[in-house]
Amino acid sequence: MPIVVNLDIMMARRKMSLNELSQRVDLTLANLSILKTGKAKAIRFSTLEAICKALECQPADILEYINEKESE
Repeated sequence: MPIVVNLDIMMARRKMSLNELSQRVDLTLANLSILKTGKAKAIRFSTLEAICKALECQPADILEYINEKESE
């Protein structure tokens, strides 16, 4: 998939655990884990906003577009 989720990188930079982020954004560990592993098919803007607020970052810090044709 050409959209890569870098949630784990931002969490590591902020030294925040999945449990702590889950509590701050009021999402289940299961849903955050799906997002963190890149298995999510979509994300709500309200969820993205809450994550960015908790991690003090921008959406582009979490979501990255990779052009598959250029990476070949």
